[in-house]
Amino acid sequence: MERKRATVLPETESSLVSAIYYGQISKRETERLLERHGTEGSFLLRDSESLQGVYCLCVRNTPFVHTYRIHQSSEGWKLQIAPGEMLQCFRTLERLIERCRSGVAGSIPPLTHPLDRTQLRDETLSTETAYMEM
Repeated sequence: MERKRATVLPETESSLVSAIYYGQISKRETERLLERHGTEGSFLLRDSESLQGVYCLCVRNTPFVHTYRIHQSSEGWKLQIAPGEMLQCFRTLERLIERCRSGVAGSIPPLTHPLDRTQLRDETLSTETAYMEM
């Protein structure tokens, strides 16, 4: 089975976006990270497992982790709230995330705590994987 190519963040993105971007981690790894290190409203950004070039905004809203796809087009970035329903277009991922953090995107849980991967350096994703297999 061919592994999908990693999505790369645009260099113009902010330090916030870079800090919460976890790359190619699975939905299960995401749920474990948010469960172990997050609180209500913690969120992170990862690559979609099923769609090339699409990101997923994942938010802890106990007892679930809600996942929203973020698509890029020539107009900018759009958050898919529900099938066929997109939030308005934003020039950068940071602006989209800040709009969600301000509570304007009504149907998604509040984004209150960015799960900064630079703060989790002692705990690598391989540790998470080992934890899951036990």
